[in-house]
Amino acid sequence: MRLSVLCLLLLATSALAQSPKSTRSTPKQLATATKGAKHPKLVVGIVVDQMRYDYLHRYYDKFGPNGFRRMLDQGFNARNNHYHYAATYTGPGHAAVYTGSAPALNGIVGNDFYDRKLGRLMYCAEDTTVKTVGNTGTAGLMSPRNLLVTTIGDQLKLATDGRSKVVGIALKDRGAIMPAGHAADGAYWFDSKDGNFITSTYYRKDLPQWVQEFNGRKLPEQFITKKWEMSLPANQYVESTVDDEPYEATLPGEAKPVFPHEFVVQTGTPKYELLRTSPFGDQITKDFAVAALKGEKLGQHDVTDMLCVSFSSPDYIGHAFGTHSIETEDNYLRLDKQLAELFAELDASVGKGQWLAFLSADHGAADVPGFLKEYRIPSGVKGYGEIGDSVKNALERTYGPGKWMLSYFNQQVYLNHSLLAQKKIPIQQVYELLQSVLMKQRGIVNVVNLHDLGSEAMPEIQANMFRNVYHPNRSGDFYVMLEAGWFEGRTRGTTHGTTYSYDTHVPFLMYGWGIQPGQLLRRTHIHDIAPTVTALLGILEPNGCVGNPVPEAIAK
Repeated sequence: MRLSVLCLLLLATSALAQSPKSTRSTPKQLATATKGAKHPKLVVGIVVDQMRYDYLHRYYDKFGPNGFRRMLDQGFNARNNHYHYAATYTGPGHAAVYTGSAPALNGIVGNDFYDRKLGRLMYCAEDTTVKTVGNTGTAGLMSPRNLLVTTIGDQLKLATDGRSKVVGIALKDRGAIMPAGHAADGAYWFDSKDGNFITSTYYRKDLPQWVQEFNGRKLPEQFITKKWEMSLPANQYVESTVDDEPYEATLPGEAKPVFPHEFVVQTGTPKYELLRTSPFGDQITKDFAVAALKGEKLGQHDVTDMLCVSFSSPDYIGHAFGTHSIETEDNYLRLDKQLAELFAELDASVGKGQWLAFLSADHGAADVPGFLKEYRIPSGVKGYGEIGDSVKNALERTYGPGKWMLSYFNQQVYLNHSLLAQKKIPIQQVYELLQSVLMKQRGIVNVVNLHDLGSEAMPEIQANMFRNVYHPNRSGDFYVMLEAGWFEGRTRGTTHGTTYSYDTHVPFLMYGWGIQPGQLLRRTHIHDIAPTVTALLGILEPNGCVGNPVPEAIAK
């Protein structure tokens, strides 16, 4: 009798210890599930906007077993994965992950950039030849036409004569459009004005029924009335700073950057815009991804389909509160649960072992200078316009009145080549002038001549990053390189865009069909993700790909 009671107690204790129940599969179980399958039924690409690699380990003990840890513990982890170019922004990052290319070839050198042929600033996904589908606004005037090369999804379409389905999803338009590519069946993004997911006539003339039904659920209206509360007691956020730092930004309508956060709709601001800077943005994205999975019957065809999902809210939250805030930690703990729910749906709809997933980020983020100074680490902020105004003034003092600089954008100086040619002023002469002026300023470590990188004295790894970002029609002439720990424009919250490791070191995780579980410490690059996926699928890599497959990730 006592033995029976003891057994029951042990069973009960074991059940409690395993809650929530892990969906862990051993390598042998995964191999059995994929045995005989020539290809996965579905590829799921996941980009977490502004996710640094160290977050995986900082929050590991608080993650559940079925989200990030499912990929970490049962999948492949390239632990030393970096960006290979100097423009660590959202548009270029999403393009690079899915093309295996570099801005020098794919053309996406920034979220915005100066196009010399057009003579104006260009948004990376803008397309005035299309119309919005889903409402009467202008948020849908977008397409992938500015992307100059193919994506994984494009190659999948070509390899199957169009039979594969490819869908891209994100709150941000560029986060949906760049991954999905040119030949996608659809890319859908969130319009903060009415809370609907929309698309453009580039893809189709009307919204699919499943999208209309999802929009009809009015989820944003439900979330906008809620408060963002801590999901744990405040004293358990030991990986973060206290919940009120002077270098954190406040949400519109709030007096202090503290929990609970309320969504106060501001006059002149789209009603649902604030949901982006909250975990509810990720929840809406996940729910829409599940709706796409079912509505498009992804993974239910005789060829491989692809679902590209970008979680945009971590970027908005990081920009506002920084890398060590409770808000950032709380959001990642909640995102972990969203991933677990997405993976569970994939198991149910597609089948365990029948889908392949990879996860990365479009860029990392700098620690807030105010936070770094608490530890006496060199850092600082340069004001918006400080560098651009210095360049403009120096050029006019030296050469007289005139529009010598077309733009200062993405830390790059765009010179007026026509005016310089007219006045017979060599670019090298201008470079020497601006270098002498700018190097006297605080926080600047170098001014790089993008036309003459071979003459620059810098580590080769950084020289290659500048080579990879330079596109003759879309890049500037000189790159103003800030010191480590410095950035431009904001005194609260953080940003990104440099060549330093906090911006370049991001996750590269793979899980599921055809994957050899394990870890890798040698340096890999973002451009290696796409060729690894296409190697697994047995198809040609994207046409602008400059990376190589990572053989350690592929099951023998």
